[in-house]
Amino acid sequence: MIVFINWLRALAAVLITNSHYDGIYPIDLLANGGLIGDVLFFAVSGFCLCNIKLRFDKWYLKRIVRIYPAVIIITAVYLIIGLYKMDAFSVSNVIKWFIYPTNYHFVASIMILYVPFYIFMKIKYIKNHIAPAMAAVAVIWIAVYVLLYDKSTYHIDNVREPMIRFLYFEAMLIGAYFRIRAKEHSYENKWFNWILMIVVFGIYFISKIVFTRVETISAYQIVNQFAILALLYFIFRCFIGIDGALGKTPKSINNAVGYLSKTTLEIYLVQYGILIPVKGLGLAFPINWIVLTAVILALSFVLHLIVKLVNKVIDKGMMKIVS
Repeated sequence: MIVFINWLRALAAVLITNSHYDGIYPIDLLANGGLIGDVLFFAVSGFCLCNIKLRFDKWYLKRIVRIYPAVIIITAVYLIIGLYKMDAFSVSNVIKWFIYPTNYHFVASIMILYVPFYIFMKIKYIKNHIAPAMAAVAVIWIAVYVLLYDKSTYHIDNVREPMIRFLYFEAMLIGAYFRIRAKEHSYENKWFNWILMIVVFGIYFISKIVFTRVETISAYQIVNQFAILALLYFIFRCFIGIDGALGKTPKSINNAVGYLSKTTLEIYLVQYGILIPVKGLGLAFPINWIVLTAVILALSFVLHLIVKLVNKVIDKGMMKIVS
């Protein structure tokens, strides 16, 4: 039961990248899906990481080694060639660009959320009662929203705001929920799950449009966040139900999906520095789409190869630490 996870991780990469294509498509509304891609990625992380065996320091170090080499390499390259601009070379700026929060909101969020996720997965009672744990997190989330959140305008899906981490953490717990339940139950491909997924997607999409355009109801914008979690749940239900069928797709397709899946992080990282330069070429659609996509895939491939070499060196030192 790993084929569908590759497909979901690849889908997350496609959606996140597509959301940055405003100015590429003739209609900017087509450049959408970024938040769905984000929650998918966090849910996939929760699914893959829920069975934790290591002590926290060793486990967290492995997470650092998984993420930071690519972050440091691409950030350094983009700063050197001028695609990124550091105001001044200082310790604080080096920390901000390379360690925390970095130029990538995902990195800051995932490194923070690894901590409570580890705690939840290591406490057996919580892990065995993951649904009530998600409900408890939701209660805290709603309390923070009601008591502290600025509800005057719609901005709850701003990925640069700390509030988004409640959504991301719930997504990780949904992923863990499906991994834990997979041991006890078989998920069948049922047509009504697909219908419900489409319906919930419509509710999510319409609610987002309404909240962005009708300021008088912005006090209830948290509804949009729970709609996307419901959508995430049904996406998992649908894709886990067709895991066997996905494994039987043509080898060329599975290879392409597998490549996107294993280079998701690199795809995410490389695009930030090249979006504006490629958009600035003034190419017409679909040539601009083809060029931008080709550049992203090419650079992510190069970065992936470099990171693999770096990780080989790191792994030699890590073996003594985590063994």
